Parts: sequence; C-alpha cells; structure tokens
Amino acid sequence: MAVKRKPDEVKPGAAWMNTFSDLMNLLLCFFVLLFSMSTVDAQKFELIAASFTQNFSIFSGGATAIGDGILVSNGVSQLNELEQYMTTMGYASEKTDTKDEFEKVEEEQYQESEQLAEKVEEAAKEEKLDKEVDIDFTSQYVLLTLNGALLFNSGSAEVREEAKPIIDKVGVILQRYGDSLIEIEGHTDNVPIHNSKFEDNNELSSARALAVFKYLLETTNLEPAMLKHAGRGEYVPVADNSTPEGRSKNRRVEIKIYHTLSTY
Repeated sequence: MAVKRKPDEVKPGAAWMNTFSDLMNLLLCFFVLLFSMSTVDAQKFELIAASFTQNFSIFSGGATAIGDGILVSNGVSQLNELEQYMTTMGYASEKTDTKDEFEKVEEEQYQESEQLAEKVEEAAKEEKLDKEVDIDFTSQYVLLTLNGALLFNSGSAEVREEAKPIIDKVGVILQRYGDSLIEIEGHTDNVPIHNSKFEDNNELSSARALAVFKYLLETTNLEPAMLKHAGRGEYVPVADNSTPEGRSKNRRVEIKIYHTLSTY
C-alpha cells in the first residue's frame, strides 16, 4: 500500500502576536468610539473639505457631500455620511462615464451602419434587386434578406437555377465591401423535416447557408477568410410560424455586412 504523506502542520505564531493584535483592535475601537461621540467644528470641517477638494479632487460635492454642515455636530451621523459618500463617490462617477462612453460608441456604430445601408440600397437599385432583397441594419451590420423559396426548392439545399442570377447580383454588391466581414445565415420555419438528406431544420439551414457560401466563392473574388456561414434552424423567427405567410418569411437566407466599427 502506498504511503500517504501527512500534511505539514501549521505552526502557531509567537504568543505575543495574539496579545498585540487584540490590543490594536481595542485601540481602534476606542478611537472610533471617541470620534463618534465628539463634537466637530463645522466651519473648520468645511475648510478642511474644501482644501481636499482643491488639492486632491475629492469631496467634489462640497457641502452637500458632508450633509451641508447640519449633521457635523453629531459624530455618529457624520460617520454615516462619510461612509456613504466614500462608498459611492467614485463608482457613481465611473458608472456615469462608462454609460456615456458606451452610448457614444453605439451612436457612432449606428451612424456607420446607416451610411453603409444607404450605399447598399443604392447598389441594389442599380442591380435591380430592390424587389428581391430586403435591406435593414443594426448598429453592428447591414442586413440583406433573401426569401428561401426564391433560392431553394422545399426541403432542398441546392440553389435553384432561377436564383443564381439574383445571387450573382448580390455578389457584385458584396464585392464592393470585400474588406468587411460578411456572414451568411440560413433560417427555416418550425415545421419538422426528416428526409434522406437532413435530420432536422438545423441541418437544412446549415446546408443552405453553405450552398450560398460556396456559390459566392465560385463566382466572385471575395476572400474566404472574410466570409462566414452558419445555420440557425427555426430558432430566430422574424414572423409568426402559425400562419403560412409567417412561415414563408421565416424561411430565408440572411447576409450580414459588418462595418469597420463593429464589435463582432
């Protein structure tokens, strides 16, 4: 049987250290008690607070931060005021600054997307695609949506011959933004599918996204490293799956063009 090593025992410190630490704690409590029972000159306290404000940029709230002098004469209330102020003074400012910075960045991203969407819409009109492709945008990307029935037959992931000219025109637009990340997503409705090729809607949507991805690689000069594809199945609907019209809208392929300020 293997011999188990016994853990090393922790040796206690010198005995005088315990007494010394107790003494320090008692002294600290004693001085806190004295301070809480004391009466502080409000005028002198405000002068000290003003000095700290000027030299160290603390107590920036001035008299408001210390109760406007009303509670200074009461030591316990004064301690509570100081504790509350010291707890919140840094974090409140930091949270406000962070929120403002976040909103500023988001607004810049939104404006960038809006400008990109306008250019894509103009390009779609030039290619006479404005009826076949829906264009929208978020703060992160411009979204091109193609109806699934337009691209594929039911239950199939092979691009229809009639749809290839449409994808060709989309490819012309995408090549204008070849330096941007482009993501192709396949989506389905919630009607279950199970055939010899696909086990479920996840596989079908993935295969359709891959089919568009491969077709664009074959027919354009887009860099493969700047293209992504994914199947999202039935899990990101844009319409009500309880109606035929809603299911038709959910069967789609989305192409996202991310702009330079995107945080993908």
